[in-house]
Amino acid sequence: MADVEASVRDLVDRDRDCTEKALAQMDLRRKINLLIGEWRAAGGGDVLPDVRDRVRLRLLKKVADPVRTIARR
Repeated sequence: MADVEASVRDLVDRDRDCTEKALAQMDLRRKINLLIGEWRAAGGGDVLPDVRDRVRLRLLKKVADPVRTIARR
């Protein structure tokens, strides 16, 4: 999904038509939402990571010692 998002951004930056890629991105998001709904219906109750968590972990890995970063999780 990240590849599709990057290609949409690239097309928009170059002022190109991104309709096809944007529709594919929306379809992927719809599928993810359906999978999350099925997971929750099956009893899944864990808190899923969001973008802020991923960015925070990425920043910690760059700044801190990787061994300490893993221990903080």
